[in-house]
Amino acid sequence: MGIVSITEAAYIVAALLFILALAGLSKQTSARHGLTYGMVGMGVALAATVVAVIKLSNGESGRTLAIVLMLLAVGIGAGIGFWRAKIVEMTGMPELIALLHSFVGLAAVAIGWNGHLLGAPAGELSSLVNIHKAEVAIGIFIGAVTFTGSIVANLKLSARIKSAPLMLPGKNFINVGSLGLFAVLTAVYVAVDNHGTDGFILALITILALGLGWHLVASIGGGDMPVVVSMLNSYSGWAAAASGFLLDNDLLIVTGALVGSSGAYLSFIMCKAMNRSFISVIAGGFGIEAGPAEDKDYGEHREVDAETVADMLKNASSVVITPGYGMAVAQAQYPVAEMTRILREKGVNVRFGIHPVAGRLPGHMNVLLAEAKVPYDIVLEMDEINDDLASTDVVLVIGANDTVNPAASEDPTSPIAGMPVLKVWEAKDVIVFKRSMAAGYAGVQNPLFFRENSAMLFGDAKTKVDEIVGALAR
Repeated sequence: MGIVSITEAAYIVAALLFILALAGLSKQTSARHGLTYGMVGMGVALAATVVAVIKLSNGESGRTLAIVLMLLAVGIGAGIGFWRAKIVEMTGMPELIALLHSFVGLAAVAIGWNGHLLGAPAGELSSLVNIHKAEVAIGIFIGAVTFTGSIVANLKLSARIKSAPLMLPGKNFINVGSLGLFAVLTAVYVAVDNHGTDGFILALITILALGLGWHLVASIGGGDMPVVVSMLNSYSGWAAAASGFLLDNDLLIVTGALVGSSGAYLSFIMCKAMNRSFISVIAGGFGIEAGPAEDKDYGEHREVDAETVADMLKNASSVVITPGYGMAVAQAQYPVAEMTRILREKGVNVRFGIHPVAGRLPGHMNVLLAEAKVPYDIVLEMDEINDDLASTDVVLVIGANDTVNPAASEDPTSPIAGMPVLKVWEAKDVIVFKRSMAAGYAGVQNPLFFRENSAMLFGDAKTKVDEIVGALAR
């Protein structure tokens, strides 16, 4: 069996492992196995690629250069990856993932330009040459959109730029016009037979795509960033698939298609959960349909201390905890898990309600709670818990804001109008853990804070939960 056949067989094994990884990651109980499948699959793919490059290099000097370049690239990439993985906090995972997507996009742009500079293989029919050039243009376009879109998402998630949506005049015309111009430029690029001229046109396509990617994500509000990250994940997959066609690499095509389709499907599910239009996600125009938020006087809020909350929990028969990004920032998941254990030992029915976009990344809260050893069976999704909130004695809102905002269902002028939320205000009592009365990531005030059955517990979430745990243990 030749080296090409061995490589192809290894790629098939890697592709199957990637599919098993996706299946495993679909459930909390099998997520660790899914992660293992993915790592093994990537290891097989990398090993097969390295061996193939070494064996197929032309001449001793070419082989040596290939090995040196590969080892250098792998070393740099592994070093950066290990460093970032070691220092990143769970709260920084969303922006890190957005940054990683930008790398995929940039790689697709580089591969596309390399395909343009090398040209189609010698002896190809003119029709195949045109297909090659179309692949180059499409791959660069998708990659460039992914690159700048991911950079903007990273900047918004890390609060380096404002999370508010950019509202340029005629923004929809800009997006649609850019797509139309891309189609025209691609047709011209394919038709032109002059290497200097088509290079200029390809440069225009690259600049257009970079600008479109920036505008698409800049036009989306911060409250919808979890969906944006998911959609950029899909874009990075399609960019990888496009690169696979240029490199004639079947595994890259399959892997890119898996990432692209799964990311798109996840975005669709999240859009449905948030009552957003999937088409408007792609067009970069969602999250601002209802217009800017208005300042309203909701009255006075009332405050409560940890001792009082502990007494309420002792006397409750049912408790629901709805975590959000604030819990992740405070790293309060461990004392929350301890509080849950104590209450369950006292006979209190404790459950968690997880909004689909709680935190800033799909599954963010689930990972944090699993990390703190909270039992899977008491962690419920929004649709599973919402009907039970009206019969719940106490709801603890720990670091959540927009996902529990009644304005989403009661105020049609709110920027988050129509977004399904956890209806915590229907419970007998609601305790909101927050550092201040500041608005959430979407920049929208929350009338929940001023309800008669709501009370604010101000301070660091971890510190306050620790105080409650201490009071419960006495």
